[in-house]
Amino acid sequence: MDEGYKNIKIEVHEGVATLRFNRPDQLNAMNRTMMDEIISGIEEINADDKITVAVITGEGRAFMAGADIKEYAGQTPEEFEAFQKQGVRLYESIEKAQKPWIAAVNGFALGGGFEIALACDMIVASKAAKMGLPEVFLSLVPGGGGTQRLIQKIGINRAKEMLFTGGQYSAETLWGWGIVNQVFQEEEFYQGFTGFAQKLSRRPSRAIGQLKRLANLSLSSIPFDQKIEEEGKVVTALFYSKEAQKAIHDFMHKE
Repeated sequence: MDEGYKNIKIEVHEGVATLRFNRPDQLNAMNRTMMDEIISGIEEINADDKITVAVITGEGRAFMAGADIKEYAGQTPEEFEAFQKQGVRLYESIEKAQKPWIAAVNGFALGGGFEIALACDMIVASKAAKMGLPEVFLSLVPGGGGTQRLIQKIGINRAKEMLFTGGQYSAETLWGWGIVNQVFQEEEFYQGFTGFAQKLSRRPSRAIGQLKRLANLSLSSIPFDQKIEEEGKVVTALFYSKEAQKAIHDFMHKE
């Protein structure tokens, strides 16, 4: 992995990559340089076939407290448009990756930080985590897919509550709402999310990649019968693969 990053850290262990935001003094607020590094890190992880699962988390007491407002406020119209386009590239690089991405939310995940978590396949969180989309306080709306991905994950009524109030919600509340998959005590957080990622890494990566694609396909506007047809094509292709044939054989002959 590239050692030249200043605003992120990447570690790889037993097939699991951890990308860690590294501006703790600024609560990992994202400026343009940091955004470029995150995109580069994500794309580097996605391109490495030895990595089967990826985790995003934050250094210090925040996951990411949104955009760096000082830089954000001073952008020219051209810089603002470029920043927004790079944001789309960031979220899509997670969402369209063949491997699963897990957001391990260690603290504040607000604005763009929460949008990154929403783009991930699953969210696990420390009990100390707080998440929300506070853009309404600046007379703005989320600009990184927050409105659409949030509604897909929890439904329109609760999404409107989060968006309209701009409030910060606890990990336990969002677990109850179905956004967060698992909640860990603060002192058990690192062991919790690394153990969860390692467990997932032991699943067949080809099948996991297809499961991710099919799950995301369910949100598309194509007709339901085409979705079922695509599922059938995938299970047929996998059934005749060497990996599946061996797994089936081993299952049938286990003692």
